[in-house]
Amino acid sequence: MASLEAMFDVRGKSVIVTGGASGIGRAYAEIMLQQGARVCIFDIDAEGLDRTVAELGAQVGSGEIWGQQINVGDRPAMAAAFDAVAERHGRIDTVFANAGIDPGPGFMTPEGERNPEGAIENIPDSQWDRGIEINLTSVYTTVKNAVRHMKPNGGGEIIVTSSIASQINESIVGTSYMPAKAAVNHFVRHMAMELGAYGIRVNAILPGPFITNIAGGRLRNKADRAAFESQSLIGRIGDVEDIKGLALLLASPAGAYFTGSLIVIDGGSLTRMT
Repeated sequence: MASLEAMFDVRGKSVIVTGGASGIGRAYAEIMLQQGARVCIFDIDAEGLDRTVAELGAQVGSGEIWGQQINVGDRPAMAAAFDAVAERHGRIDTVFANAGIDPGPGFMTPEGERNPEGAIENIPDSQWDRGIEINLTSVYTTVKNAVRHMKPNGGGEIIVTSSIASQINESIVGTSYMPAKAAVNHFVRHMAMELGAYGIRVNAILPGPFITNIAGGRLRNKADRAAFESQSLIGRIGDVEDIKGLALLLASPAGAYFTGSLIVIDGGSLTRMT
């Protein structure tokens, strides 16, 4: 029987986290680094990326942390960035496809008022396109590049950040967010079907409301946060510390029988809403 340490051992693994300079992505990077992995963060925010790499690198741990500034919507740049990680680490073992954005305001405000800016007839096409590009197409690009490195090495883990918004409608979130995340769920299951034979496990984490920088860090505002706290069965929204254990489970031998799974982590919010 494997020891607890062996079950959750990710030491020496080559890990990529997209959108890893803040929020949930930073939490993924931090737990993997703390457990001895070699981690590369991709993020478009150069200042935030440098700060996160410096802060995490200063922590006591046996792993390695570095970063590449990149727009996950830039397909040639993504391919080159994956190649750079493979060259530096010798392989790619685990990829967190985490980058995401709130594409704009929803058709309702947190106070329950109609918001003309988020009405379907007023949404700029560029806003819709950007939401689909980052929240859906970049997942495809990330998985595609991960797989071309994982197949020759006999397998790996791909963990995609989806959302409980994939299973419900959120009136205060930009309209393209929900269909993009719903499509991500289907894509994850489809990739699990295709890639299991190659030893590649593909799973999705579906967070509920978490305090992050998405939507400009809106949930740090007490009034905005209250609407989401009222949905939680435990009376609060998520802190990024809450997601580290699940990330480590899916990236480690302890998660070896998970694939094609859509794992909700939301304090019971979805249960109350459905």
